[in-house]
Amino acid sequence: MRKIFKSIIIKILTLEARLLVSRLKPKVLMVTGSVGKTSTKDAVYTALKPFFKVRKSQKSFNSEIGVPLTMLGLENAWGNPFRWLINIIAGFLKATFTKEYPEWLVLEVGADKPGDLKSLIKWLKPDVVVVTRFPDVPPHVEFYSTVEKLIEEESLPVFALKREGILVLNDDDEKVTRLAQSFLGQNITYGLTPRANVRGESDEIIYEMRNSRNVPSGIRFEVRLGEEVLPVELKNCLGIQHIYPILAAMATVVSLKKDFINSGGFSKLAQAFTHHKTPPGRMKIIEGLKGTMIIDDTYNSSPAAADLALRTLKELKAPGRRIALLGDMRELGTFSREEHLKIGALAGKVCDILLTVGPEARLIAEGALDTLMDEKNIYQFEQSKEAGKFLESIIREGDTILIKGSQSIRMEKAVEEVMLHSERKEKLLVRQDEEWSRR
Repeated sequence: MRKIFKSIIIKILTLEARLLVSRLKPKVLMVTGSVGKTSTKDAVYTALKPFFKVRKSQKSFNSEIGVPLTMLGLENAWGNPFRWLINIIAGFLKATFTKEYPEWLVLEVGADKPGDLKSLIKWLKPDVVVVTRFPDVPPHVEFYSTVEKLIEEESLPVFALKREGILVLNDDDEKVTRLAQSFLGQNITYGLTPRANVRGESDEIIYEMRNSRNVPSGIRFEVRLGEEVLPVELKNCLGIQHIYPILAAMATVVSLKKDFINSGGFSKLAQAFTHHKTPPGRMKIIEGLKGTMIIDDTYNSSPAAADLALRTLKELKAPGRRIALLGDMRELGTFSREEHLKIGALAGKVCDILLTVGPEARLIAEGALDTLMDEKNIYQFEQSKEAGKFLESIIREGDTILIKGSQSIRMEKAVEEVMLHSERKEKLLVRQDEEWSRR
């Protein structure tokens, strides 16, 4: 019954969104790829805002119901039938009578299961498509027969591009750049490679003095477009995974604003990104109890993301111990055992102490043991909150703690146990709304 109800809601909201689009004809930008979509969507929104009237998907609204909700400007009603009824009525009124509407819609689109994107692009054709990355073992691969099938679906927005549209590609990923062969229109590339049209250079971690210690406070890098260079600083986050969204955003603006350089576009972007905030749960720096520092990467986990997170932990100038609290990486299907062992092997080389949460993460512990990490420094738990409570008992001043896991493991609950200002958790952590609190 619940599935039938959901199906009816999706059909009604989709019809309303289609009516709205056909009436007002906004430009549509889709962000696709296997990882980094939310950060990229947020960065593109920041970059477009000084030049256009724009709306973006809220949080990670990338599903068959999230996209219509974004287009209609409605909130997710979750399991409340009365609120869904209100949404349907409000959606009809907006679709029929709205006059003022954004010039651009920045939509994060994703595929959790086969057919998700195929049904979307039947009625919504993008003007711009930004492609992030296709790692060798992407999230949600469990629901597809092969990795190639998942990439094929997540590439569908490229094939739906309007003839005069623009394709924005990550030049550092060969699987992404191949998509240029499928689109004969304009494309622009971004990345860290010298050949990228918009490229990042000179990235470094920013440190500042806090409580008589030099601690990380963010990252700094440069964006180069031809002879033009824009310095960028991002506060309270770490990792090169935050550089790519900024590069993608700037490549998008450059492709849309032909007079970008001459019209002072770089100075406008510099001002816009001064206030840009990266989304919670993505390599965010949070002050911990007992003079510790937390790297909160709890939004989700996959082999590629976990690998980058651990390498960032290794790179840091850490005054104390390096600790990793890692949960299951879900939805990997047949890749699960091998990938958990790989992450464990890397963790064993990087960390002084390793904690794992969940049945699949036991293989992370096994991989660490295989690298001869001392067994007494490895702890295993079934629940994230339990792991967080234990972690609080063993941390000491100067420790740096990486916390990461798939959504369903709820690793943000572990962060809550060791963060200094837990009264600010609603602002700092992922999944803090009422619906998630009941789960």
